[in-house]
Amino acid sequence: MGAFKQPHGGELKELYLPEHRADEVKKHAGDYPSWDLTPRQLCDLDLLLNGAFSPLEGFLGEADYEKVCDEMRLESRVLWPVPVTLDVSEAFAESVEAGSVIALRDPEGVLIATMEVSDLWTPDKQSEAQRVFGTTDDSHPGVDHLFHRAGKVYLGGKVHGIEPPTFYDFKLLRDTPSELRGRFRKMGWRKVVAFQTRNPLHRAHQELTFRAAREADANLLIHPVVGMTKPGDIDHFTRVRCYEHVLEQYPDQTTTLSLLNLAMRMAGPREALWHAIIRKNYGCTHFIVGRDHAGPGNDRNGEPFYGPYDAQELFRQYQDELDITMVPFKMMSYVENKAEYLASDETEPGDKVIELSGAEFRRRLREGLDIPEWFSFPKVVDELRRAHPPKHEQGFTVFFTGLSGSGKSTVANALMVKLLEDGTRPVTLLDGDIVRKNLSSELKFSKEHRDLNIQRIGFVASEITKNRGIAICAPIAPYAHTRRLVREMIGKHGGFIEVHVATPLEVCEARDRKGLYAKARAGILKGFTGIDDPYEIPEHAEIVIDTQELSPDLAAHRILITLEKLGYLR
Repeated sequence: MGAFKQPHGGELKELYLPEHRADEVKKHAGDYPSWDLTPRQLCDLDLLLNGAFSPLEGFLGEADYEKVCDEMRLESRVLWPVPVTLDVSEAFAESVEAGSVIALRDPEGVLIATMEVSDLWTPDKQSEAQRVFGTTDDSHPGVDHLFHRAGKVYLGGKVHGIEPPTFYDFKLLRDTPSELRGRFRKMGWRKVVAFQTRNPLHRAHQELTFRAAREADANLLIHPVVGMTKPGDIDHFTRVRCYEHVLEQYPDQTTTLSLLNLAMRMAGPREALWHAIIRKNYGCTHFIVGRDHAGPGNDRNGEPFYGPYDAQELFRQYQDELDITMVPFKMMSYVENKAEYLASDETEPGDKVIELSGAEFRRRLREGLDIPEWFSFPKVVDELRRAHPPKHEQGFTVFFTGLSGSGKSTVANALMVKLLEDGTRPVTLLDGDIVRKNLSSELKFSKEHRDLNIQRIGFVASEITKNRGIAICAPIAPYAHTRRLVREMIGKHGGFIEVHVATPLEVCEARDRKGLYAKARAGILKGFTGIDDPYEIPEHAEIVIDTQELSPDLAAHRILITLEKLGYLR
């Protein structure tokens, strides 16, 4: 039990080579094809090497991958619900074959592991999405990553660790399964309840987790994910500081905190099983499964991807095989007349139950309004306020998109002047022509290069926004998916206001100040937006303007009014 809990599959698979062997491999690694790991792949490799993904010994080969997608099992019949694959570019795949050894490196070029390539294949991603996530709707973050970010080719094979990834933050809170098992053993913990979270903890969570541990006659592990979570989630630095404050609220020697470097897939019920397997490998005996566990929210039609208790129901089907006990999440309510939290089924007639929804909490946080102490701990609220100030103190980006000649640059310049006149924040204009000259002079006008140009603009704008300035961007940005990526990139740091300059094509073409439309019609310019390359109209722009109806001054004024209504200006 606890530190003595048998790992999944019967053996903790720690995949690091002995030091003398690692030194030998390093001497030859320069001759191997080298793959620079993405952030998600680095998370996966970290948990493969330290044993958290036991019984896996590397990235899945094709046979295991298909079995996992279809049946949630490895070829060995061991339960495994989520594919862990190494996706690479077609160009890199051409440099390797089955039997090759490749070097896996972090973004700084440090050799983390080598991999013996056993399999190489091009997956059917539509099929994978449907089987694993239950949908092909790319508003699901897991599906979006699969379709738009992951490489087209998968490599499978055993990995051999050379050295662990380097972390500079919260070093004392990052534990391998062996280290955490050692801590449990040292503290004499026989039964351990694990709580998975990617959000800050408030009073209801503290009550819930402490009650779960008490009912199981166990100790408690707060085990938050600090790898990749859902886009828009609060950064892990802020969350960990909040967890440390909440830890003070538990009785001494009952609770511990450790961080999990997991890249979540938001795969709902399947992911709940995966999370449980991982905690079993860390030595936990019990696992709290929440309402809509690892769910990404609603699809593009407003319907939830997964039912609220689907994860708990799936868990029950595999309870015996998982060999870790589920503790169902109990909804906790604050009863004002008793000044305490109770499970919803424990309240009595006449009790005054008061609630504060997550949406209302976030609104109060954004607007600097009071947050009652019965809902959250003051130190937690203070941390969140520091990281996420009211809107009028946040940075934001105004992102113009529209056809060439629509008036984007003119309105953007007018808006810049008005914001500079206001003087509340520094303002930077990232006009399409300015960016092309200073950031993207080597890029052409292929779809790939256009996307890269917009991503560069998004990155610069996100840095400005993060540092509480104002970025005004005015590219054409014809593709909806790229605009969405930029929205996600910037939105986690502050405001993102999309302005669709919806001036009709015929008006833009009639203006044609640079003669570009004429060249495109004559076939001199290829791939010109609106002529022989599509412009994908924004579906959810915050502001829509038509410059044939509005002067630049009035258009800029309308945007300012909207910014005031949204709370970014006072």
